[in-house]
Amino acid sequence: MSPLSLLEYHAATRHSLESVRSSGHGLDWPNQPLPFKIYTSLEPLTLPLSFSASQSSALDAIARACAGSDGLPDLQMVARLAYFSNGVTRVIRRMPFRAAACTGALYHIEMYLICGDLEGLEAGVYHFGAHDNGLRQLRRGDYRFVVASATGDEPHVEQAPLVAAFTSTWWRNAWKYQARAYRHAFWDTGTIVANLLAVACANGVPAHELVGFADTELNRLLDVDPAMEATICLVSLGQGAAPPVNAPDLPALALPTQRLSAQQVDYPLIVEAHRASSLASGAEVLAWREALASAAPPQTGTADGADARRRADHSSMGPLRGIEEVILHRGSSRQFAHDAITRGQLEVMLDVATAPIPSDAPVLTQPYLIVNAVEGLDSGTYAYNRSERQLELLKTGDFRREAAFLDLGQELAGDAALNVYWLANLDHRANRDYRAAQLEAAIEGGKLYLAAYALGLGATGLTFFDDEVTSFFAPMPEANW
Repeated sequence: MSPLSLLEYHAATRHSLESVRSSGHGLDWPNQPLPFKIYTSLEPLTLPLSFSASQSSALDAIARACAGSDGLPDLQMVARLAYFSNGVTRVIRRMPFRAAACTGALYHIEMYLICGDLEGLEAGVYHFGAHDNGLRQLRRGDYRFVVASATGDEPHVEQAPLVAAFTSTWWRNAWKYQARAYRHAFWDTGTIVANLLAVACANGVPAHELVGFADTELNRLLDVDPAMEATICLVSLGQGAAPPVNAPDLPALALPTQRLSAQQVDYPLIVEAHRASSLASGAEVLAWREALASAAPPQTGTADGADARRRADHSSMGPLRGIEEVILHRGSSRQFAHDAITRGQLEVMLDVATAPIPSDAPVLTQPYLIVNAVEGLDSGTYAYNRSERQLELLKTGDFRREAAFLDLGQELAGDAALNVYWLANLDHRANRDYRAAQLEAAIEGGKLYLAAYALGLGATGLTFFDDEVTSFFAPMPEANW
């Protein structure tokens, strides 16, 4: 039996009028999973919750236009990075909401930290518990060598004193979304990583996102069973650390955790898709990166996220808040006025959202827009030219009704000033490329979310009819495919 193609997974989980209307899936509220992973046998190291404001504007931080530093992060910085990425920032009617947007507010993404000795934090593998803002040490000792080896000795990882690893617990999202939860693993990790990259930038911490790693090695390090929970991506944090040496032994831990729900439904397609897109070794990671780079079109910027393109001017946008304040005020809008935004606001949002992501993968996606109400811009559909930072008109017209239909009939899309979609042509590409494309689009979506709130606007993420969106924007500009 041949392994699953991730395009087959994508086709099997796409939304259509028929699939939405015929779905008999209902929500079993008494069986809703716990939105946290809670280790029951480990004592927490409670992290500080008092933070000074960073000096960079939120827009500069989102665009990663900040100066880096060779200093090693201390416990206070670790606390800042964890809290503003995946911490609980508000509680409304006893419902805890996190720093980053998540499908269905189900919060299935976990954050782990692997570090050498830092000021205030000894070397080890830690889990960040968002429920009590605490770190729990899973392994004692410096295991950064394992991470470096799993990434093919990636230089950013080798020099990093700290690496964040993000996992998805399938059931916590599949309870509502079934097999589509595998898509959401990347969407919801992406919004968290967008926060993390921005906060790191604002505080002078170099950061680099990686989607290429040997899956079994990382899952073993974190002591997670990929049938239940698996590693989605890594972010190296800091630079200038001494290269890691051979790690201590890596025994299985089998640490007890609180049960998520009374019953659990398995969705084999999720596990099959993850297995089919997994890499077995650092050597496979290097081969994947080489093949991906050779197939990619010329890029703007660099692998470190440096951006040589002309930047949109946001100096006239009024007083700009810091990234931490923006994250604390971010929500998911549930109502939009029909009022227009300015063309300058749109240009700034697209500019910072598409600023190069410091990543081991090249750009794989293309943003497309439905513009409903932007001053100085015709209503219609557009493709966004990344290299020129320009909108290319596809067709003019009032498409509010179509926008609402495309997003599963949700009126929010028709009411909004604009809608942004990320499309990718993954024909003839490797399964791992599917992960990279989903994560890239999600990080840029998370950056767009933050940019909107930095400008005093609102934003929300919506699901869509897959094939109908592609057909709506056809024919696409040749250069984008």
